[in-house]
Amino acid sequence: MVTGGATGGAAARSTGGSATSARVDSWLWAVRVYKSRSQATAGVKAGHVRVNGERAKPATNVKVGDRVVVRGGLVEKVLVVEKVLVKRVSAALAADALTDQSPPPPPRELTVPLALRDRGAGRPTKRERREIDRLRGRG
Repeated sequence: MVTGGATGGAAARSTGGSATSARVDSWLWAVRVYKSRSQATAGVKAGHVRVNGERAKPATNVKVGDRVVVRGGLVEKVLVVEKVLVKRVSAALAADALTDQSPPPPPRELTVPLALRDRGAGRPTKRERREIDRLRGRG
């Protein structure tokens, strides 16, 4: 007489269903924040991911209710875990597994265009290139 304890858990894990916790890199890949698991692991190792305010390691476990902050360039995504996923699922199911609390991006009018040149103005002179580098913070 088998009660289904061990096989039920394995079936739930294989479909990406109801586990109680999962690795943060695996979860970020499963909810489609990163395109591949190796990219998710690299992002976590590089320090771009925080779980509940603390820097995460790839094997850090996330559970329902945890707050995951992913920084990529100038954009910061604030995600709350609604469902723990172990395997990658469809986009519709992935959207149900998280709540996005990211702040809205600034309006385009407020962003400053850097080093715009007239179209067809040719190659910049040495002086213009130095000014462009200074504007971009490289000089």
